[in-house]
Amino acid sequence: MRIDQLLPKVPGIKDRSHIPIAEAKAKLSELVSRAEAGEEIALTRHGKVAARLVPPATTERLPRIGALKGKIRVADDFDELGPEWSECAK
Repeated sequence: MRIDQLLPKVPGIKDRSHIPIAEAKAKLSELVSRAEAGEEIALTRHGKVAARLVPPATTERLPRIGALKGKIRVADDFDELGPEWSECAK
């Protein structure tokens, strides 16, 4: 079942995703809840879209400890100097 089927119909509004700003002022908390649930809501002024309430962007964060385990390889000779350093090592 979709979220728009669960929410009540608003009388006088053809498209539930288009809400007049005057009505949005009175029902802001409800509209924010709907946006959090994934619905995009257009706020209209004189029948034209003036703004949109959209769901928050999701950002998945990597765990800090062990996030790159198995993805980075350190060469066996990483701490050995190459032949170009022979004069400096004398």
